[in-house]
Amino acid sequence: MPYINLKVVGKLSREQKEKIAKEFSDTLLRVANKPKEATYLVIDEVDGANWAQGEKFF
Repeated sequence: MPYINLKVVGKLSREQKEKIAKEFSDTLLRVANKPKEATYLVIDEVDGANWAQGEKFF
C-alpha cells in the first residue's frame, strides 16, 4: 500500500488535487505495479508564513 504525503505552500483547487492524485497513482501503477485503489495520498497545504528556506519565509 503506497502512502504519499505531499506538502505544498499555499492552497490548491480541488481540480489541481484531483490531477495530482491521478498523476501519482498512474505513476505508481505504471512503475511499481501498485493498483490505484491501494494508493493513499495526503496533501498538506502549508501557509507560506510557516514555510522557510534558510532564513527566508515564503
